[in-house]
Amino acid sequence: MKVAILTQYYPPEMGAPQARLSELAKYLVGCGHEVTVLTAMPNYPSGRIYPGYGGMLRKERLGGIRVIRTFIYPAKSARFVPRMVNYLSFVASSLFFGTFLLKTSDFLIVESPPLFLGLAGLWLRWWKGSKLIFNVSDLWPESAIELGMVRRNGLAARIACWLEAQCYVHAWLITGQSHGIVKNISERFCGRPVFHLSNGVDTTLFAPEYRTDAARALLGQAGEFVAVYAGLHGHAQGLSQILQAARLLSSDSRIRFVLIGDGPEKARLKATADEMRLTNIRFLDPRPQSEIPAILAGADAILVPLVGQITGAVPSKIYEAMASGRPLIVISKGEPTGIVSKFGVGLSVEPNDTGGLVRALLTLCKDASLAQHFGKNGRNAAIQYFDRKVILERFTKFLTEYQDFAVPGPSFTFAKAEPPRVDG
Repeated sequence: MKVAILTQYYPPEMGAPQARLSELAKYLVGCGHEVTVLTAMPNYPSGRIYPGYGGMLRKERLGGIRVIRTFIYPAKSARFVPRMVNYLSFVASSLFFGTFLLKTSDFLIVESPPLFLGLAGLWLRWWKGSKLIFNVSDLWPESAIELGMVRRNGLAARIACWLEAQCYVHAWLITGQSHGIVKNISERFCGRPVFHLSNGVDTTLFAPEYRTDAARALLGQAGEFVAVYAGLHGHAQGLSQILQAARLLSSDSRIRFVLIGDGPEKARLKATADEMRLTNIRFLDPRPQSEIPAILAGADAILVPLVGQITGAVPSKIYEAMASGRPLIVISKGEPTGIVSKFGVGLSVEPNDTGGLVRALLTLCKDASLAQHFGKNGRNAAIQYFDRKVILERFTKFLTEYQDFAVPGPSFTFAKAEPPRVDG
């Protein structure tokens, strides 16, 4: 097969889509398929173009993968205008350069969000004659509405809903990273082919045995109970909840918090922590990807927070924490808490329930055997259900088996056409 991947995010950047798509590209190449990635100059989440990159165009060959990088206006700000310029600058550059530089492919996989990248995807799918696979990591504009970023009946939401519909009805296949996303799309766009393509985790890379003295020393001193968050410091993560818990636990010398990463909310969070005079919380800069497995394995608990109910959202940190054999504290509703409950991998807390978060931390701090039990369950579940290699094997097999399947137009239904569907 010849596969093209269109994504704003790709290594050397770190993050869930970067890891998932790069591992998919590597796996496909390893199976003998041809892969081209059309992506932006790396800049996420710092909002600065990485050293060695820049300009309008750069071509690379990474492990047999052809990578085309095009211009993007870097922006770290969460404000609407710079964020939109950031998104649309890559839409324009990827559409232009993709038209001339992308080869004809069997499949064009488009990563969303940003949803606006669907504009370039729809054009390139038509121009190159490729089957469009629209990969949904977060539901947009639904997530933006739930986070209060746009008004449900506003012009921006209506335009985004129109674009979302165009991407879905013209897709050969829609993939979603959670059961909630797959269910939501299936209910709203009855008859469109859907596939549950979970984030998953490399269980050979993330494992409890990678715990090192150096990583533990980075997090805290011996005898301390260190709760770690590693990832984007953005609005959706709701990291202010952790600061509030740290304030209530400021007199407990056992419990410490470490927040690792970067993002538009980090400066505000650090300023708030200084105003609250918190001495039990540390902010660390992003660490190289090679150090993350040891850092997670060195934590006493791993925090997976969300600001509130976000339909279909399942942070990839859950799977990495499980594979690392560490107990989770998940601050969320919906599917993430279902994973915690089903597999017995930690404790769940309602968003903004600071007292519940404090109690969860104290429970794990006081009961080492319970924490160890959660960690063991998480490791077993990660291997059995969320191993990325197994997920990619299933997806690749699906593509090869149904490569010649022609999905009818937007009005078709499963009952008539019986197209392939995988929801597991």
